[in-house]
Amino acid sequence: MKSSTIFVCTMVLVLLATTAMAENDGSDFCDTRCEVRCSKAGRRDRCLEYCGICCDKCHCVPSGTYGNKDECPCYRDMKNSKGQPKCP
Repeated sequence: MKSSTIFVCTMVLVLLATTAMAENDGSDFCDTRCEVRCSKAGRRDRCLEYCGICCDKCHCVPSGTYGNKDECPCYRDMKNSKGQPKCP
């Protein structure tokens, strides 16, 4: 009984560690792409915040510092509460 409990606990820890690593990988992707996207923005901190939100939801960021939103329809079509484009 004890060995099966230890085994189950070990497997849960391995699963949690794997999930945490996968989340960090996605975050690194978004951070890197948003740094490029917002590199010329006047309000860089705001750009990075919204780009990060959009990237987390859409799993993509258009190339370049402006435009190219057709590369990522989810990113392009996301709107704020006023109906304006949310993603930089």
